[in-house]
Amino acid sequence: MNSTELRTAPPRPAAPRPRAEAKRARILDAAMRQFAERGYHATRIEDIATELSIAKGSVFQHFGSKEGLFLAGYKKAVASFPAWLDAPAEIVAKGFFATLRYWLERTDRLVRENWIPYRIALLGNYGTDLRLRQEINRFLRDQDPYGTAAFVRLGVDRGEVRTDIDQAMIVSMIEWTVDRFQDALLTEELDPGLFSRQGNRAEKTAARIEQFLELLGAAIAATSPARPQAATSPARPRPSAGRKERRP
Repeated sequence: MNSTELRTAPPRPAAPRPRAEAKRARILDAAMRQFAERGYHATRIEDIATELSIAKGSVFQHFGSKEGLFLAGYKKAVASFPAWLDAPAEIVAKGFFATLRYWLERTDRLVRENWIPYRIALLGNYGTDLRLRQEINRFLRDQDPYGTAAFVRLGVDRGEVRTDIDQAMIVSMIEWTVDRFQDALLTEELDPGLFSRQGNRAEKTAARIEQFLELLGAAIAATSPARPQAATSPARPRPSAGRKERRP
């Protein structure tokens, strides 16, 4: 082969990186487990590296920092949770408040079925520093992983949610109040007595859900507060605005 052939030979394609992606996934899974078990501040990069028998620098190579590692874990955790409109079609067809009730009544499944992702999300909300929390808030705002904006539009389109308030404000209100309410239910499930000396009885949880729906409905429902039957019964016609009905 002469020098011309050497200069004009096509470049070799970049080798695929399945091993690097597999290693990144292993690091992330191990980190999420340790974050969930120990908390954000007590988790150490060297312990994750030791568990995986890799160099500490490998973790930084893939994620940059401990904050970057946790943020990647938070995003993965949140992506594992269903969006509002992932409820069964027959529930969504009943409307906004019926869908909200459906997810609230299944809050405890986050503990039973998604314990590690839920704990990561809980840490992201309450157990990290301000700079990391800012990154999490930016991610939630820009990506809308739970589909809250589409969920609120459903309620507006069905005539169940107020139109005299900016939808972005209602989206924020749903995210703030529902997340905190579910966190309270689940924290009590994980640590009975933290919120009440009587523990978490099923009937008390059901009553709290009813009260929460009534309070939220009083704030954002298009007409009257969301009563228990409004969340489960078919929509009724309204005199002037069509049909009324309306998520740890």
